[in-house]
Amino acid sequence: MSSIGAQSPVRWLFVGCGAITKMHSSYLRGDARGELVGCCDPDPTAAEKLARSFGPDVQFATTLEELLERASADAALVASPTHLHFEHTRQIRSRGLPVLCEKPLADSTDRIRQLVAESHTGPLLSVAYQRRYSTPFRTLRRELASGVHGRLKSVCLQSTERWAQTIAGTWRDDPARNPGGFLGDAGSHKLDALRFLTGLELIEVFARSFRRDWRVQVCTQVAGLLTGGVPVSMSFVGDAQHYSERLWFHCEHADLMLLDGEVSIARGNRVDPLTPLEPESNPISAMIDSLLEQGENLAPASIAWPIWQMTGAILESARTGQSRPVLLEG
Repeated sequence: MSSIGAQSPVRWLFVGCGAITKMHSSYLRGDARGELVGCCDPDPTAAEKLARSFGPDVQFATTLEELLERASADAALVASPTHLHFEHTRQIRSRGLPVLCEKPLADSTDRIRQLVAESHTGPLLSVAYQRRYSTPFRTLRRELASGVHGRLKSVCLQSTERWAQTIAGTWRDDPARNPGGFLGDAGSHKLDALRFLTGLELIEVFARSFRRDWRVQVCTQVAGLLTGGVPVSMSFVGDAQHYSERLWFHCEHADLMLLDGEVSIARGNRVDPLTPLEPESNPISAMIDSLLEQGENLAPASIAWPIWQMTGAILESARTGQSRPVLLEG
């Protein structure tokens, strides 16, 4: 059971010790208000390695049940494979612990609906969409929300990554455990960013999607429409040879751009850096802020539902070859 004191570090459990946990580990190491007290992974070597990297007293186990019995904590990160998110999140919250869950929140419509409904009561539940806390995205959101650049006319999004070349033999290449492939995995960050930055909803899509030599979709191209009649084009290439993330927001009086981490503004055919920049944060620090009543939950469980609907509509359009509405019911 959680009992967080204002002067005591927030005690964390990490569930899953794979690649994404390394990122969260760096966040936790950089925030003196938190500490790792335990971790678990089916691979005992991975669990022990992560635990020992934090200190000799950090508990480690091969199952969540064992970890919860061994370690007393204030919060938990769920970074296990997608098909385990539902079970692990509910198990941890049943112990009274707040949860920061990696995306996607769950692997089916019913499970996401259930977690969202349950999140309205009980311990805090947040989704680890880190772009909501990063400097470039927070800066772009401020500028788009200000209205000083006029109405938004169109949006372009490009995402490339050497993702497919790393998934052979893993759960990410299993359509039963990673529905949506690259789009549903890494691409969900971009779909969330689209809503977070513009405040608009994707209401209609036409898409093409390709598996290439893998079992899940690794490349998806999308033409869509946002509320207010704003056109959007999106490209998700998961079998590229480099990582790149680029967004263009074409407004009446300026183009706002994020090109591989750098934000800029174009007016009159001139491109300049976009300033001032908003401060940097991350999901771990933001969760600690929320738990210590120093900040709002910027990524509540409820955001998982529209992302799931958007992903489903895109994949259905790709499957049928027809345009599909995005049904944004609650």
